[in-house]
Amino acid sequence: MGVYGMSEEVVFVVKVGGKEVEINENTLAVLRDYLKAPMSLDELARKLGLESWEEAYELIKAVPAWVLWTPPSMWNSRVKWYLQKQGGVNEHPS
Repeated sequence: MGVYGMSEEVVFVVKVGGKEVEINENTLAVLRDYLKAPMSLDELARKLGLESWEEAYELIKAVPAWVLWTPPSMWNSRVKWYLQKQGGVNEHPS
């Protein structure tokens, strides 16, 4: 999982295959639905715009548990907490 800063905006991304999946309130809501209700990996992949269930599986494996259990409404405050704990952000590679 990467944390990148662009001016004031902070972006959490998870690399899956050759792409990066941004973790934001919308993505987090879908991931939490997957955890709490019956949903296939195929459906999860479709909802997140991934190519296959394999990518969805790799995403689930790569996202830290603290992210998965963060309510979407608390995402922004949790990001601030994480950044304070880690001591900052990385610049996104161009």
